[in-house]
Amino acid sequence: MNAFAGIVITASHNPPQYNGIKIYGEDGGQMPLNMANEITAFIDTIQDELSLPFSDFENLASLGLVEFIGEAIDEAYLHELNSIQLNQKPSSNLKIVFSPLHGTAHHLVPEGLKRAGYNNVTVVDEQMTPDPEFSTVTSPNPEDHDAFEYAIRYGEKIEADLLMATDPDADRLGVAVRDNTGHYTVLTGNQTGALMLEYLLRKKTEANELPENGAVVKTIVTSEIGRAIATAYDIQTFDTLTGFKFIGEKINEFEQNNAHQFLFGYEESYGYLIGDFVRDKDAVQAALFIAEVADDYQRQGMSLYDGLRQIWSHYGHYQENLISLTLKGRDGALEIQRMLEEVRHTPIESLGGLRVTAMEDYLTGVKKDLRNGEETELELPSSNVIKLRLENDAWVTLRPSGTEPKIKFYFGVKEESFEASQKRLAALKEEMMARFSVTV
Repeated sequence: MNAFAGIVITASHNPPQYNGIKIYGEDGGQMPLNMANEITAFIDTIQDELSLPFSDFENLASLGLVEFIGEAIDEAYLHELNSIQLNQKPSSNLKIVFSPLHGTAHHLVPEGLKRAGYNNVTVVDEQMTPDPEFSTVTSPNPEDHDAFEYAIRYGEKIEADLLMATDPDADRLGVAVRDNTGHYTVLTGNQTGALMLEYLLRKKTEANELPENGAVVKTIVTSEIGRAIATAYDIQTFDTLTGFKFIGEKINEFEQNNAHQFLFGYEESYGYLIGDFVRDKDAVQAALFIAEVADDYQRQGMSLYDGLRQIWSHYGHYQENLISLTLKGRDGALEIQRMLEEVRHTPIESLGGLRVTAMEDYLTGVKKDLRNGEETELELPSSNVIKLRLENDAWVTLRPSGTEPKIKFYFGVKEESFEASQKRLAALKEEMMARFSVTV
């Protein structure tokens, strides 16, 4: 539409008190930090927002300044959606249950699946209607396992192979599949991303369509299994700060310098991007693509969970977890900063039985090797984030939330078995949180 900018008014998956907007630039990606800071600076100069001039909707419409977008835009999007399919003839045997959790994906996900050839799709009727109260869920966030309550009920009734739920503004996708006990388990964003990435690179390799300069982009708090998979296919992985706007920014950079061809971008918080005709995480793309991955495994007589176990056995048993501490008000903000400063200035020698080998301080832009004291410069923008690197490819990251009064602790490990990885992860979490008198 040749727009200069875009503003999305969104509840997203956040609690109502954190309702807000997302601002997009000319490339369709969320505005990068420098532009966002300029906008924030203008906002900060406003003493009374109620004094701003405005016009009512009817007047703007009469002046031709309001234009509704509808079917034409949907059709253009659905046409592009077809381009991410690697298998144009899916099996009709895959049983899918889908819920938009009362949000905006209620049309495009079912329609996209239908046009792609997935005809065995059951929608969660109680959650198909947009509802600002999100009346059937405690939280409309597919990261919350309780959000799958209705979908699991439907899945058990029809013996579905794949359950999917999107958040209200349709940029995050959650997936649940039957595990080896026969019960539905909600996959983490890291696990779903690993399944998508391995399938994408494998199929492109088989079709001789994998570019030599291909690139995978992930955030610094996303599992390292993505890098391991990409490396196995001789594909380079780029890290960004947390937030999909940085992945979109990287795609734009690739277009400007032609150094790399974007293949896949994802973050642990259920955000994925396959086709760069969109520049933010896109749950509609992700829903179509994970259905194709599940269909591929089903053709091999395997479930999606079987496929995940196969990936672990090949690349290592990577496991991750997240602990969020909510600390409200001014005192909470001070406590969050105190925690970061304590880690920053009080060296941690070991965690969970593993030696800490390096500390990356994204506020100062310095990575320090704790084995020899050597310091190197980090290439990413300044951000109040600390990442500790440990032996055995384990890591811990501390990051204040950008939208809520929280500090988040991210943990990642790699071991030779699922049981060992779970044990190591638990030890890492327990010892790290004990430093701040938090019981896990």
